Amino acid sequence: MINTDFLNQLDRFHLVVKKRVTSNYIGPRKSIAAGRGLTFKDHRIYSPGEDIRLIDWKVFARTDDLYIKTFEEERNLTAHIIMDASASMGFGKPISKFDYAAMLGVGFAYLAMRENEKFQFSTFAESLDVFQSRRGMSQLASMVFHLNNTKTQGLSKLLDAMVQYKKVIGSRSMLVLVSDFLVDIDEVTETLYTLGDHEIKVIQLLDPIEKNLKYSGDFKLVDSETQSRLRTYVSPRLRVEYQQMLDSHTAKIEETCNKLGIHFHQLTTDTPIFDAFYKVLE
Repeated sequence: MINTDFLNQLDRFHLVVKKRVTSNYIGPRKSIAAGRGLTFKDHRIYSPGEDIRLIDWKVFARTDDLYIKTFEEERNLTAHIIMDASASMGFGKPISKFDYAAMLGVGFAYLAMRENEKFQFSTFAESLDVFQSRRGMSQLASMVFHLNNTKTQGLSKLLDAMVQYKKVIGSRSMLVLVSDFLVDIDEVTETLYTLGDHEIKVIQLLDPIEKNLKYSGDFKLVDSETQSRLRTYVSPRLRVEYQQMLDSHTAKIEETCNKLGIHFHQLTTDTPIFDAFYKVLE
């Protein structure tokens, strides 16, 4: 649950971020196209037939040569914040993975808002809920309302959701994707390749119990997404095998991210939320 205390902390956090973090992910972007824009870029030699209004007459007075100014157009970045709301994200106490993901998502949205960037937020499970990209506090309020009223349920259709979401991404954007990624590794890999040429932050979010299984003895395990049940005995050997499988799964995700130039982070819900922001932004 996102409350006013968290939002007040975000305001202080924004000031600290400006001092501590040098980030390429928030703030105005410069396009690679040169034209009559906002920021002076360079001079180049005038070619006959070009608009004489572009000539820099001050340079001509000094050099007797005709030069025109070129500019870089500043284009604002759209931040896309996408959160997994499938049943498995409801796991965890005292804070669920989804509640933690919601705070991360609102944090990124808040930073974008403070830089006057547009941001778009979405949740997915078996279907995708997409909200239009906008600027401002009203957009942030809509996001908080939606997240506070979202119930985690259903299967994680990660690939289907991202194939659908890709259609709403316009120009080059920044994407933040938060999930536990506890689905088949081939689906995760295909998803990452699907997202394309954007600045992407992938955050794998786990509960501490999932990260380091410490229980032992007889248990009845229930899959939160399929409701299938399994009785098993958690032995030291099983814990080792579980850890190896989880580490291998995560390593494959990270390897694919590295190949594609995607920033990968694994977090657990016992990490102080603002420490998590620093880790992801640095």
